[in-house]
Amino acid sequence: MSDLPAKGAPSPTLVLRDVAKSFGAVAALKSGTLEVSAGSIHALVGENGAGKSTLVKIVAGVHRRDAGVFELLGQPVDFGSTAESKGAGVAVIYQEPTLFPDLSVAENIFMGRQPLGRGRAIDRATMYAESEALFNRLGVVIDPRRPARGLSIADQQIIEIAKAISLDAALLVMDEPTAALSGVEVDRLFAVARSLRDEGRALVFISHRFEEVFDLCDTVTVMRDGEYVSTEAIADTTVDEIVARMVGREVADLFPKVPAELGDVVLEVEGLNRRGTFHDVSFSVRAGEIVALAGLVGAGRSEIARAIYGVDAYDAGSVRVAGQPLPKHNPKAAIKAGIAFVPEDRRQQGLVIDGSVARNIASVIRGKLATAGLLTTGAENRAAAPWAARLEVKTNALDMHAATMSGGNQQKVVLAKWLSTEPSILFIDEPTRGIDVGTKSEVHRLLSDLAGQGLAIVMISSELPEVLGMADRVLVVHEGRISAELDRADATPESVMRAATGHADVRGTELTTTSDREVTA
Repeated sequence: MSDLPAKGAPSPTLVLRDVAKSFGAVAALKSGTLEVSAGSIHALVGENGAGKSTLVKIVAGVHRRDAGVFELLGQPVDFGSTAESKGAGVAVIYQEPTLFPDLSVAENIFMGRQPLGRGRAIDRATMYAESEALFNRLGVVIDPRRPARGLSIADQQIIEIAKAISLDAALLVMDEPTAALSGVEVDRLFAVARSLRDEGRALVFISHRFEEVFDLCDTVTVMRDGEYVSTEAIADTTVDEIVARMVGREVADLFPKVPAELGDVVLEVEGLNRRGTFHDVSFSVRAGEIVALAGLVGAGRSEIARAIYGVDAYDAGSVRVAGQPLPKHNPKAAIKAGIAFVPEDRRQQGLVIDGSVARNIASVIRGKLATAGLLTTGAENRAAAPWAARLEVKTNALDMHAATMSGGNQQKVVLAKWLSTEPSILFIDEPTRGIDVGTKSEVHRLLSDLAGQGLAIVMISSELPEVLGMADRVLVVHEGRISAELDRADATPESVMRAATGHADVRGTELTTTSDREVTA
């Protein structure tokens, strides 16, 4: 474990020591400690709810600390706003930047400080030239004149980095920046991060992906339950050691798949077609089976699931549940037939984000809980409590708002909501995206247990290790068609990727592979 810098060593760019922050009776941060030196990339890792986000928000000026030491560039600071933080040389690059979509790229970079010419008019030529110089410095090509609307997440992040450089930021915090990026985009972002490190800037990199942490970072700090645990040089530690510190225990097999006895066919999809999206999709799923829909981002996997469930329409084909035809474009009929659907975007599509845990869990079965047309909070709590307990939702009360929960607990609440309907078929889209290693293992174990109890599961995942670790059968989707059906014994990284891409050369693809992001937190 690293201690304070030795005497004579340069003062760190950022020092946080024993920083605490509470919201009412809830202690979000008990003893946050982080020291980041110029010319280094420092990883900050921990399970969801470990206190990382609160620590970052204190650095960004969103929250003020209650106690502890906070120094920037050798001086004590106490930011009361994000403007103060930016003015002092701090830039935070979030997973999903918030640019002004109708302004140009250059206008977003120089918002509020545009170069002025004669008559104090905005000197657009200079603004465009300076923007191009920033992008050249970063080694990327982005037209500074184009509107920000329609830019990829990756390009938006590069624009935020260019803005930070234009402000001469000494500290850049990158909060889960790769979650929505393809492999090629991640490589470009990492090249930019290394160039910033080589310029002498200090970077903090927050990620759940260990492969990225070990590829990019020099040092790693671990947090757990709002407290500092350890700091190590990347060269002196291993993934297993970091995981053990993060969760406070040894994590069992990340993919605890138990072979299940398969029952009758419960779902039959025949010749499903939607013009321009997917074509001639046919497959079946048996009770107790986990079938994975694998493929590249944009291959049509989620669209197939949404059409079967009834969220989207389809042009031709049929769906049968337990031998009975399922009306198309009718989610209510799907629920009645025993289908549950956990969407990829849990915050926007899976939760009433301002609703309580109990209200969310009971939301699909409210009709069964009402008495004389009235639904009481007590009835919601009684219905939700067993499912919250079964899924080990970490919350002190069922009336806690979903918006205040970690990503992993939000995913458990969405799962609890649908399991309360007692389905026979579960569609789950990206079941562990954005959640930490401990919760990921819990979700995998839950899926395996549910399959063992006879639930048929269709799992959509972009993480190849998850597909190979959890599926009894893999259906690979390529350009809207099922290009391969592989039994568990025959599914390998190579066979899945060949089918996913239509050729043997898999470099630069968007499906997470063993070589680029296999070890995730």
